[in-house]
Amino acid sequence: MNYREEYGHFINGEWIEAASQQTIQLKNPSTGEDLAKIAAGGPDDADRAVRAADAALEEWSATTARERQELILELANRLRARAEDFAMLETLNNGKPIVEAVHFDLPNAIGQFELFAGASYLLNGSTHDYPDAIGFVHREPIGVCVQIIPWNVPLVMMAAKIAPALAAGNTVVLKPAESVCLSILAFIDEIKDIIPKGVINIVTGYGADVGEALVEHPLTGKVSFTGSVPTGRKILQYAAKNIIPQTLELGGKSAQIVCPSANVDAAVEGAVMSTVLNKGEICLAGSRVLVHESLKEEFLEKLKAGLERLRIGDPTQMTTQLGALASKAQLEKVTNYIQIGVGEGAKVLTGGERASVAGLDNGYFLQPTVFIDVEEHMRIAQEEIFGPVTCVQTWKDEAEAIRIANATSFGLAGGIWTRDLLQAHRIARSMKTGVIWINRYYNLKEGLPIGGYKQSGYGREFAHQVLDAYTQTKSVILNMTDDLLGVYNH
Repeated sequence: MNYREEYGHFINGEWIEAASQQTIQLKNPSTGEDLAKIAAGGPDDADRAVRAADAALEEWSATTARERQELILELANRLRARAEDFAMLETLNNGKPIVEAVHFDLPNAIGQFELFAGASYLLNGSTHDYPDAIGFVHREPIGVCVQIIPWNVPLVMMAAKIAPALAAGNTVVLKPAESVCLSILAFIDEIKDIIPKGVINIVTGYGADVGEALVEHPLTGKVSFTGSVPTGRKILQYAAKNIIPQTLELGGKSAQIVCPSANVDAAVEGAVMSTVLNKGEICLAGSRVLVHESLKEEFLEKLKAGLERLRIGDPTQMTTQLGALASKAQLEKVTNYIQIGVGEGAKVLTGGERASVAGLDNGYFLQPTVFIDVEEHMRIAQEEIFGPVTCVQTWKDEAEAIRIANATSFGLAGGIWTRDLLQAHRIARSMKTGVIWINRYYNLKEGLPIGGYKQSGYGREFAHQVLDAYTQTKSVILNMTDDLLGVYNH
């Protein structure tokens, strides 16, 4: 496992230090130990990166579909060749269990490159025939794409942003999260020999110092952002300066509806997985479990037992099922929400405390937590906690379940547990959310679009539909007659 002790920005094919010469320390959240230093960027670094991407745009956009396909496939191959190394870097910097990094993060990141490798061949225009003219609609790259990603699944986010942008002939300036980005920087170091200069650029730093400068740059053609709602609002404001298009994937407070006919054991497994996968630090998490009142006692008993059996520990061990939260700030945020929930009158069924892990006293570990007696107006039922915390509510009839599920400002994902096929379809059509899994949560399939309703954002990713966001159309009309209109010549 190789990585540098210090990384600069990657701009125009070279590693360069920040204009300010300031750095940020990456940490291991399981131990509190230092990992590596990264450049603390600012407006000058943002300007240099966008200009490098703009300078490379004309040549890269003129490449053939085959040339773009070959590069993107090689990115997948390089990631696969060192998959175990990159999985470990995700674990060291994020705190996620290595078993998840190996079986979830890396396959999904590789899959995004493979999915979009041939997408350049799909960028077809169209022709329209008229009695006196032919219309051509061309699809062209949108330009320099600024992409800002979060800290929870860095490699997956990087691949999902970069792959379609490159396939469509765009150049990229990627800004990863300043707290968790070691795997991305190590990957860029691995592929720097095959990336044409300026086609992929990486700028690191705090969002307040870099984000605005990147999005407001006059040469930026598009911004794609994944992160929190408050930051998403700022991105919209920045993008308004030059009126550039945006795609936003923001927060979630997704509901899983457990119906009377459900396989209770499967639903419990789904609730356990949704609570602890990536420590609950996933925007798609089904953190509100709506259980029919007839199943309440059985479901809660099994959910409590399932969560209390989980192995919390050193995330570098393949047997660990729940690792450390990604940072001290995130641990404080989640524990504060637990206090808020108790203060609101909800009861803790299990968890709610820091977890003690032998030999890792400085790690940011937290017991998986379930709240019961939750009312829909409570903050813990409305706001994204982004940690291993789940709220359980009950319902009496289907209309009530749907109403509760839709009673948030978010609409990113959802789950339905039922053996009743008609009921599954009814509820799915009624839920105001962009992704719904029936009888298996996190049943992610390549090629299906992911994106939100309401304040969960707009635009779709992880599928070929995203190519529309990375291209623009040009209509060309060829007149087929030499006749004059006869309006202005007499």
